[in-house]
Amino acid sequence: MGSEFVKVEVQDRILHVLVDREEKRNALSLAVLGEIRVTFTHHAANQEIVAAVVMGAGKRCFAAGGDLQELDTVRDEVRLRAMTDAAFAALNSIRHFPVPVIAALNGDALGGGAEFALSCDMRVFARHARIAFVQGNLCVSPAWGGGIDLMRLLGDANALRLLTRAEFIDAEEAWRLGLAQAVASEDESIEAALERFLAPIKQMRPHVMRAFKALGRAYRDGARPQQLREVEITSLMETWLHDDHWQAAAKIQARIADKGRSE
Repeated sequence: MGSEFVKVEVQDRILHVLVDREEKRNALSLAVLGEIRVTFTHHAANQEIVAAVVMGAGKRCFAAGGDLQELDTVRDEVRLRAMTDAAFAALNSIRHFPVPVIAALNGDALGGGAEFALSCDMRVFARHARIAFVQGNLCVSPAWGGGIDLMRLLGDANALRLLTRAEFIDAEEAWRLGLAQAVASEDESIEAALERFLAPIKQMRPHVMRAFKALGRAYRDGARPQQLREVEITSLMETWLHDDHWQAAAKIQARIADKGRSE
């Protein structure tokens, strides 16, 4: 399933979304962004998936940012506002997706592509992948929510360092900063690194993953401590009283009993 520029597949309870514009370095045209929004909006109702993954085609770029040929026509405030609102809405469909979304950086994430990567909840880097907020090189600032995400993740000083210097951050530095949650080992493909990262996630139940994402989303949206506590309690009620919890608890108790009998 999917469309011209975005390929979609659900496998092993994981939603896989591939931006398929390798010849354009997976540039995020308005058509691509629209397809991303439609995809995540459509699959938000799928109660069976435990996570989603976004990746770019090929090995060179995860996403090279906006499509510069297309953006060259945006030369007035009305068109600019329409463009940025559409892009922000597309990335918000990822931020607000009900289960965690993982960006698999098969290559460089640049400019708007870096904002795309940071709209996801977690990031797995190929060994050669880099991330860079290079908007300043075009004499513009981020406007798809990525600058805000960067501030939230790194704090203002480190975020401003990346923005003002247009630094290319490699996978190891991204790991050190907390932008990468996993990095492929030497000679390991991004697909293998991603599968290694996903292995324990695939063992989780969908409603539990939704509970985790609900708390993460509330924190990301700037909820106050009491609001976060309410989300936490609501999630606990939904998970604790679910049959899956009692079945899991019974299995653990049975293993403890078996171990005690064998000693």
